[in-house]
Amino acid sequence: MNRKDEIISRISTIKAMPPAAVEVARLLQSPETNIKEIVKAIEFDPGMAANILRMANSAYYGCSDRISSIRDAIVRLGTNRIFQMIVSWAFSPMAQQEIPGYGLPAGQLWEHAIAVAVGGEELAADLNLKTPAHMFTAGLLHDIGKVVLGSFIQIDIDLIQKVVSEEKVSFEVAEQEILGIDHAETGAALLETWNLPPSVVEVCRWHHQPEWHSGEMLAVDLVHVADTMCLMGGIGAGIDAAYYNTSAEVSERLKLSALATEEIISQILKKLHEVRELFSDNGSTKKRH
Repeated sequence: MNRKDEIISRISTIKAMPPAAVEVARLLQSPETNIKEIVKAIEFDPGMAANILRMANSAYYGCSDRISSIRDAIVRLGTNRIFQMIVSWAFSPMAQQEIPGYGLPAGQLWEHAIAVAVGGEELAADLNLKTPAHMFTAGLLHDIGKVVLGSFIQIDIDLIQKVVSEEKVSFEVAEQEILGIDHAETGAALLETWNLPPSVVEVCRWHHQPEWHSGEMLAVDLVHVADTMCLMGGIGAGIDAAYYNTSAEVSERLKLSALATEEIISQILKKLHEVRELFSDNGSTKKRH
């Protein structure tokens, strides 16, 4: 079995979302679902229900009147935000682990995931663009492949860094050359096993190479730029952080400027304080900034 086959095989060992989360996610994505079905599925999982009520009553949404029913929480937050929350709670435990190979201490991958999701929204707002509905979820999950690939990177890190240095290529290109697969492709394969929407899978697959993507561009562009900005800002930056740059093609397409980039990094850091705990299971993520 070659290294790529080993990595693909490892994907099948990664724990999927809890059954209750899978069912709610399925209902939220179906146009035929009514709100009663969603409420019933959420209430079946007390922890999920408590988290949704906690978020609906948070100061982040600026509502002074407290609510106590899941139906009201769905109305206040919207089904898309509920979907984002459920996916984030499922991903949070694995993202808060130390990620070997990439030099990411416990909690740093999660910090980066939240920052990129928030950063994509901030970037869209600054550019007066409508944020694609799947962008936040894709931002959360864009680096999920590192959870799988980390232990393989740890073994071959010297070879990978040698390729980066001698061939002047980005880190994920070196991953592909040494391992036969990079963390973006690995993540996309994992998300496919979770039956997440193809739109989310494709953002994960192309977030480092948006110029190669032939489908809807905006979500890929936003996650790509937010990712590189967060790495520039040192948010969840592992040993690969210095080897990535914003695509010139994307910068031109979005009409980015250096000044705007600095301002958005500052906005991301500020917003990160506000939303970090909301998207963590039971609000357990500790503040680090």
